[in-house]
Amino acid sequence: MAMKPETQRRTLGDFLRTHRVRLSPAGLGLTVGGRRRTPGLRREEVAQACGMSTTWYTWLEQGRDVSPSPRALAGLAWTLRLTPAERAYLFQLAGKPDPANPAPAGNGMDAPAALTDAVASIASPAYVLDRIWNARAWNAPAARLFVGWLDGHNDRNLLRYVFLSPLARKVLPDWEKRARRVVAEFRADSGRYLDDPQLKALVDTLGEQSAFFARCWQEHEVVERAGGERSFDHPRKGRLRYEQIAFTLASRADFKLVILTPRSARRR
Repeated sequence: MAMKPETQRRTLGDFLRTHRVRLSPAGLGLTVGGRRRTPGLRREEVAQACGMSTTWYTWLEQGRDVSPSPRALAGLAWTLRLTPAERAYLFQLAGKPDPANPAPAGNGMDAPAALTDAVASIASPAYVLDRIWNARAWNAPAARLFVGWLDGHNDRNLLRYVFLSPLARKVLPDWEKRARRVVAEFRADSGRYLDDPQLKALVDTLGEQSAFFARCWQEHEVVERAGGERSFDHPRKGRLRYEQIAFTLASRADFKLVILTPRSARRR
């Protein structure tokens, strides 16, 4: 579902403003003199650094109907020191293609039978998420690992599991840090679907039921759901460590395959 222009512009403005106030003037090599009433960078400082007029940049933050060029967006990404995931999100919100990070489209919600069979054949825990992070396919090792989510008759949405399930706070070490990262990863994935009624309902419901989720969502953090070590405190097996790797399917960009390889199985 395409994003409504007003939602697109408003979210873009919020995103730019959030990152502007987080960046210190020293980060751009600016000399700070006296007391600054505005935290982070001023609008005119961002505009000057990326070769844009202050009025034009102000309109972007205000969500006005203006259309920045890819070159201007690239300048903003550099000035605000955006990560690759944040840069991709910026271009998504602006409705412009970024040659450095193209975003293929995908439709539909059902996991193909071949994908389900392939996931079942993987020896390590593996699962597939759709665009609002419902688990659409998973294997037996994943069901044994994710107690309270992929086992039994539980809610299959990863965000609701992380923020609303008491078990998640026990299974995920350093729960607050992990939960905050999950939101940042979800925002990176969901940038092109912000007007999806199911996504909006999910975000609204979570915001009502979890004050911490609402706070994380308003922070506009964006990170890729990439690899790295993931630890779990399993109720029966104790501390387990895995290396996570995630793939976006070439034919279904709204599906993401996540595989967790036991750390002990990695070659040294």
